[in-house]
Amino acid sequence: MRKAFHVHVLGVCGTAMAAIAKLAKDMGWRVSGADSGIYPPMSDFLKVEGIIALDGFDAAHLDPAPDLVIIGNAMSRGNVEVEAVLDRGLPYMSGPAFVGRYVLAGKHAVVVAGTHGKTSTASLLAHVLETANLNPGFLIGGIPEGFGSGARLGEGEHFVLEGDEYDTAFFDKRSKFLHYHTRTLILNNLEYDHADIFLDLEAIKTQFHHLVRTVPSQGQIIVNVDDANLADVLDRGCWTPLVSFGEKGASDAYDGWQWETLSDDGSAFRLYQDGKQMMEVQWRMIGVHHVANACAVAAAATELGVSGEILRRAIESFRGIRRRMTLVGEARDVKVFDDFAHHPTAIAGMVSAAKASMRGEGRLWVVLEPRSNTMRTRIHQDRLPQCFDGADFVIFVPPASRGMKQDELLDVDAVCHKIGAHAQVLPDVAEIVDFVSAHAKPGDHVLILSNGGFDGIHQRLIASLGRA
Repeated sequence: MRKAFHVHVLGVCGTAMAAIAKLAKDMGWRVSGADSGIYPPMSDFLKVEGIIALDGFDAAHLDPAPDLVIIGNAMSRGNVEVEAVLDRGLPYMSGPAFVGRYVLAGKHAVVVAGTHGKTSTASLLAHVLETANLNPGFLIGGIPEGFGSGARLGEGEHFVLEGDEYDTAFFDKRSKFLHYHTRTLILNNLEYDHADIFLDLEAIKTQFHHLVRTVPSQGQIIVNVDDANLADVLDRGCWTPLVSFGEKGASDAYDGWQWETLSDDGSAFRLYQDGKQMMEVQWRMIGVHHVANACAVAAAATELGVSGEILRRAIESFRGIRRRMTLVGEARDVKVFDDFAHHPTAIAGMVSAAKASMRGEGRLWVVLEPRSNTMRTRIHQDRLPQCFDGADFVIFVPPASRGMKQDELLDVDAVCHKIGAHAQVLPDVAEIVDFVSAHAKPGDHVLILSNGGFDGIHQRLIASLGRA
């Protein structure tokens, strides 16, 4: 009997790479990996999945030689295992290329692309297809509630992917989504982001245009008709049938799908198709941006054959995604929420939704860590002050320099000055925890925004509130 095909994953503790390692394991391959710093929760996840995770990088990890090495996006030249792979001439490829070649073979790839909402939209679509008993596979950069994992092979025809525009690997500077052989494409929105990768918005549009060029004429593109940047991308050439979605009343068009909210927090809404009301929905999600996501999913799912009644039931039963307005805990009648938002548009949407959901009771605290490579810079310096309407208190922590010059970093003091007297900068998590614990009152909500762990602020704050 032939030995199991052995794949070794460099950067295995990254969210995407761990998910890809799981898919390879589920395909019957023997999987090992290496990363710097193997610790919970990712170490626990890999252990449960039967994936050997080696702490640190060492050329000896490649003895005996694996059949294939998957090199993660975070890896670069100078890494000892990367150098050994190149020196020894071992077969290697990127994670997205592996997915495209091995995981998606024979599948109908449904890709969600855009600056915002990829994780939420892809998770909702996977849930809808699951509710319709279509047993989809998926690869999502988060953990949808109800699935317990961000990746699975699935036995059905469809495979849902979060289409990231970030570059693929140190040896492949194309966007990740170009590897996925998309047949159904959702284009949510397009803004400037990833300043460490893209020089300007035009560079991102080019990658999106390349993506559009890969969708077959017998496929489908679901596009946000309210987004001028997406319109510009499609004007450069499109060979695939389009289905539009957008906000009701925002344009004169009545074809395609439209949405309208019935509540300020987006917890109730209506969906229309070609001017005809299709459903009225009440669900547990909050935020107008999520209503737009639901509209996109409704359009895509309908094209994939899901009936209206199943669609409505699936949307209403959707439980969300971890780290998307997730209630982490409560102490002294103060609720602490966690959200991944780290771009001005997403931040403004979550602050507005959080305030609306409070129905005028209590005060809203917003604590933000400018952590991403883009947020640490001054690119959004002028936009950020407009993102906190409705917040009663705003707290920033200074961005980490990580090699950047001081005059290149986001000036959080200037941002807070423009927000107003209710905004301030505190130097670290310890002082934030002490300040909020001392001044929060019963009924207050604390919304913590970061795309990282933020030094465990959530549990530290809950514990401190409990002691206060």
